Amino acid sequence: MSTKTRKLNFSIDEDLCRALEELVPSGQRSRVVNEALRRELDRIRRQRAVEELKAAPRPPASLTNDEIVSSLARDRASH
Repeated sequence: MSTKTRKLNFSIDEDLCRALEELVPSGQRSRVVNEALRRELDRIRRQRAVEELKAAPRPPASLTNDEIVSSLARDRASH
């Protein structure tokens, strides 16, 4: 199965670029950047979801802290 890709034009810090070139072989850089960006976007989505939950009116029967922590742990383990 082939994934459709696009070329993007953006800038990164020089020290980050040097580290990428030093640590990751040229044929693997896109994969590494894709994985890092995917993880960061997932983190941003989770953060926004938490902010929305905090701002939402509380339901009459709310979850316990243990239930919330357990649910978040399962979510993180699945990614």
